[in-house]
Amino acid sequence: MNWKPEIEELEKRGEFAEELGGKKGRDYQHSIGKNTARERIDMLLDSGTFRELGKIAGKAEYDEDGNLVNATPSNAIIGKGLIEGRKAALSIDDFTIRGGSSEATISDKWLYIERYALEMKMPLLRLVDSAGGSVKLLEQMGHTKIPGYPSWPQFQLMGEVPVVGIALGACAGLGAIKVGYAHFSIMVKGTSQVFAAGPPVVKAAMAEDLDKEELGGWRVQTRDNGAVDNAAKDEQDAFDQARKFLSYMPQNVDYLPPKIDPTDDPNRREESLLEAIPRNRRQSYKVRDILAAVLDKDSMFEIAPKIGPSIVTLLARLNGKVVGVMANDPNYAGGAMTRSSAMKTEKFIDLCDTFHIPIVNFVDVPGVMPGLSAEKSGTIRAVLKCLASIEQSQTPWCSIIMKRAFGLAGGMHGRKRGINLRFAWPSAYWGSIPLEGGIWAAYRKDIEGSEDPDARLAELEQHYAKFTSPFRTAERFAVPDIIDPRDTRAILCDWIDEAYEVTKSQLGAVAKTMRP
Repeated sequence: MNWKPEIEELEKRGEFAEELGGKKGRDYQHSIGKNTARERIDMLLDSGTFRELGKIAGKAEYDEDGNLVNATPSNAIIGKGLIEGRKAALSIDDFTIRGGSSEATISDKWLYIERYALEMKMPLLRLVDSAGGSVKLLEQMGHTKIPGYPSWPQFQLMGEVPVVGIALGACAGLGAIKVGYAHFSIMVKGTSQVFAAGPPVVKAAMAEDLDKEELGGWRVQTRDNGAVDNAAKDEQDAFDQARKFLSYMPQNVDYLPPKIDPTDDPNRREESLLEAIPRNRRQSYKVRDILAAVLDKDSMFEIAPKIGPSIVTLLARLNGKVVGVMANDPNYAGGAMTRSSAMKTEKFIDLCDTFHIPIVNFVDVPGVMPGLSAEKSGTIRAVLKCLASIEQSQTPWCSIIMKRAFGLAGGMHGRKRGINLRFAWPSAYWGSIPLEGGIWAAYRKDIEGSEDPDARLAELEQHYAKFTSPFRTAERFAVPDIIDPRDTRAILCDWIDEAYEVTKSQLGAVAKTMRP
């Protein structure tokens, strides 16, 4: 006597699970431009590497003799697989069963994989397609419940392993939290939305008649408020972005980020850098072209490009080693630090510090954004939180001052604790306040009382301009060196080797767990 009957039942239950919510549910999912949960697994992971856990969990139906007749699987699929040959844990919502509702699932199942990822120290990816809670559950429970957090190690996960949240449909309530409580989050344009509550609840509570896209579409979440980092053109693009992000991440905080064999000359000099910053200070430039000329070719992966656009944040490589890059973009708010760019910078610094990624900051900042709108939005508070993240970080940091560094934002170009390693280009100039506004503030009565105010202002500007030369600052060693912009890559490729010697001694969880 063997166990073949039980194995046959196991296989039968597995076949039920493969059907998801049935053909009707699968067809509907396809009709609205979305893939099914199991199709998504195949799109994301290395081919044939998914090992499912809890496949037969769900609701079973039996005949009078106790024989299995049918089974509806749980709407949460969990397991592990490989991404570029490295282990990762997955939690996938199945929208074909009760709309992926978080209250219609077996919560122990998706919580298990979160705890598994934490204990086994592997990256976690959440593929979220959940309609949130449902009042229909009350008929089963017979009572209401006091809301509370599940026993969910999301806080610990953020300090231990890379977490990626991907919105693949309407993600309400807990679904929105699963997407946003991550180191990197993505949503698909047109087919995914993220919100605290969906349109019916909003209409009933707030008398606001909005559709899903107006309420929580990609424009709202990636451009207007930054709750989600990146938007994807379709599901495959979302999965490609997730894989790309993880290619820069270590398996967990006990390892260094993965190094690849360099194919780009560390001493490459780009002549375009010699004229990258226009001599006319009122003329702008394309900062991403500068970054592409300095960093390893085709290595840039930008995070949160639409929110806080006056600062660019991206992961890249220098001589094959991972580096976090920040750069002011003068085409937005003149490169000033706004509330949204300060929040974006804070999160990016926390990401790099958590996973021991050295930071390079390309500086051209006129200061903190002034004005009534900026004050009302809480810019100063956001800037101070950003400042705290800079000073609390321990990962190696290097600044390249390309042009302006003024006021508090200019002072935040690097840490004041330890060596503030910085290099300046000949185009750089700095101070507590820009000359254009500073002269007027200091000499207003003099200028207004002169016979020719414009001539007097020009005279004062010419007088003070000579003090702004970076060479005068370098004479006092207030900046370690002024460099030829074409040498920036070679200098940074040399520095990144030193930086990784430091990070080797910093492995493990940092004191401040990253917050989303």
